[in-house]
Amino acid sequence: MSKKPTTTKEAMIEGAFQLIRENGHEFLTARNLAAFLGCSTQPVMYQFPNLDILRDLTYLKADVFHSEYILAGGNLLEMGIRYIRFAEEESQLFRFLFQSGRFSGFSMEDLIRSPESADILTAVREEEGLTTESAAAFFEPLAAVVHGYASLVANNAMKYDPDTIRKALITIAEGLKKGWNQNDKTL
Repeated sequence: MSKKPTTTKEAMIEGAFQLIRENGHEFLTARNLAAFLGCSTQPVMYQFPNLDILRDLTYLKADVFHSEYILAGGNLLEMGIRYIRFAEEESQLFRFLFQSGRFSGFSMEDLIRSPESADILTAVREEEGLTTESAAAFFEPLAAVVHGYASLVANNAMKYDPDTIRKALITIAEGLKKGWNQNDKTL
């Protein structure tokens, strides 16, 4: 009778997630994961002969974790603040999600209209009373600013200052609203 594996695929994905969370995505190798899990590289290579598959599955786990984190903010402003705070609290995961080359060749519109952004776009549409098209146009500059702040924070190029960031995001959103033609809600 064969021995039941003690290192499951799910445990390896969880281990890879924790490894990246603590050390960064560059640290994810079969050898490092095996050491982290306390096993040899054989079970890792058996489950994931191609580490890109493990990286992709770990990315999906990190993306769900990130989405749940920011969507807990409720309204658009709080989601933006939480996006930036995530970059401060989980800088290694932020860099894995957004600075590991996964979005090469994507436009900002592609990212805003991706399935991962659907809940946020819905919040924009409902909060501002906009059509889907207008919500995307309103959200695009906000997303660029929020992501810019988050990238600076995640890379230690800027200190996380929630009060200053909150004021800046409010000012930018108000400026965008003033630029709108209030009769037809288009830019």
